[in-house]
Amino acid sequence: MVPIHVLAIAGSPRRHGNSEILLDWVIEGMKSDPLVHVNKVILNEADIQPCQGCNSCERLNRCIKHDGMEVLEKEIIDADCIILSAPIYCMGICAQAKALIDRAQVFRSRKYVLKLPVVPPGRKGKRLGVFISTAGQDWDYVFDAAIPTIKCFFHVIEVKDRDIHYFMVNQVDEKGAVLNHPTARNEVSDLSRLLVHTLQERLSG
Repeated sequence: MVPIHVLAIAGSPRRHGNSEILLDWVIEGMKSDPLVHVNKVILNEADIQPCQGCNSCERLNRCIKHDGMEVLEKEIIDADCIILSAPIYCMGICAQAKALIDRAQVFRSRKYVLKLPVVPPGRKGKRLGVFISTAGQDWDYVFDAAIPTIKCFFHVIEVKDRDIHYFMVNQVDEKGAVLNHPTARNEVSDLSRLLVHTLQERLSG
């Protein structure tokens, strides 16, 4: 068996809220396997500035900004599994997570404009992505606007649709409300096991 490297990104500005609780449950489940190594990043503390839309990355193959994304970019490339947790604010993904996704423009430029690999060819098709989200509203469609944004992020870092997992819980508004959800904890445990099993098969193959 080979080590599994997981990048877990807590995107909410509210520490230890519902989306981060779900993220921590996934981390806890995955770390029960001794070969899983997790790096958890608190996005609100990572100094990720907004994209300026200057398109310099189309020429330079890098962003002109010097901030926390310089470190996080390498983590994103090196990880076997990237987990992004973020709540829904005003029917869309929260600003901190959206800033990260906008800064993934450098990967888009690398892949589609400069025609350079984002990850080594041997790792394509082996990586997994996970989107964890919570919302206060009870509407069935409350996550609909976030999903295309998440897909865009994962596509440019070479995670295909089939390899994106979603865990989204609505009607959990107050901090910690997800702790009282009747099925979330067990479902997250099942997801953790699935992720580890899938990664073990792919990385060992």
